[in-house]
Amino acid sequence: MATQRVIDFLATRRPEGPCLVVDLDIVRDNFRRLTGAFPSTGIYYAVKANPAPEILELLVRLGSSFDVASVTEIELVLAAGASPDRISFGNTIKKERDIARAFALGIRLFAVDSVEEVEKIARQAPGTRVFCRLLTDGAGAEWPLSRKFGCASAMAIRVLKHAHALGLVAHGLSFHVGSQQGNTQAWDAAIRDASEIFRTLREADINPTLLNLGGGLPARYLKDVPAVAAYAEAIRTSILRHFGNRLPTTIIEPGRGMVGDAGVIKTEVVLISRKSDEDAQRWVFLDIGKFGGLAETMDESIRYPITTPRDGAATEPCVLAGPTCDSADVLYEKTPYPLPVTLEIGDELLIEATGAYTSTYASVAFNGFAPLPTYVI
Repeated sequence: MATQRVIDFLATRRPEGPCLVVDLDIVRDNFRRLTGAFPSTGIYYAVKANPAPEILELLVRLGSSFDVASVTEIELVLAAGASPDRISFGNTIKKERDIARAFALGIRLFAVDSVEEVEKIARQAPGTRVFCRLLTDGAGAEWPLSRKFGCASAMAIRVLKHAHALGLVAHGLSFHVGSQQGNTQAWDAAIRDASEIFRTLREADINPTLLNLGGGLPARYLKDVPAVAAYAEAIRTSILRHFGNRLPTTIIEPGRGMVGDAGVIKTEVVLISRKSDEDAQRWVFLDIGKFGGLAETMDESIRYPITTPRDGAATEPCVLAGPTCDSADVLYEKTPYPLPVTLEIGDELLIEATGAYTSTYASVAFNGFAPLPTYVI
């Protein structure tokens, strides 16, 4: 639910049009909850989830490190006050000139998942540390990741051996079990695979030390999710079981789990209509849609909680859609969304838990609609 601080802000400021409001108190609470659950694991905030300067500055003060996907994100984190040693360049697909720029800015930790990427880093960032990303199937995640990132175990061994041969530090491995992961045991198979790769590399006189556990910690949307402590306990147990006494250094990359429930989008009902006189189903059109920041409703993967000024009235399933002239701009149709039968044009709704992957997904000016404004309070 929206915090009282967010409700008061919207009532006082009355921003026109759709907007995202992020409550920094929630971000602070989430960071402290994460560090409490993972006391010996480095927290590397996934900047792509929400790069608002106020969020980055808060996390710098709290002691967070950062996972970045581009030179622009590196510059944002440095501008927020972080030192380069608190930044991991976690994108496995980097232009060679961007590797060179990152190296010039002091970045010394890079992700790879291919021999070709290793060779670029060896040329432009000699002597730096690299970790290789493993493929995972993403089972149990509401926003699974594809085969675009990572490589098979046998290839990861070759990648890290090649990095070592080229003078880089074969620092370790990473993986990602899928965003909004609902299964606390989802990390186990990848941790097992990583432990086997570590042993193989040690036999070749290469000593990896880093295990990057990736993202996947969920925000609470419509369905209940396990507490962060449950994930931490499952991951800790898995690492002890598979690594024994030779424990790796671990880091984790929360994005959605850090900022998802800290944000609320205010939106307005633009139109309520039906497609024929016989159509029993209403269409409810909002002033925000897929192209305004709600891209994660694609395939109806993420179902956000929505509150209305008429909650408590009887509801009926509605098709929920955005305002643009694009037929793809429909949020929920396969599984219509229950909304009050008394809902009216002009009503303002709150789309909850939208602090992650909304403002950065919003288009620049599709159909002339402005990017989603963000207010951080």
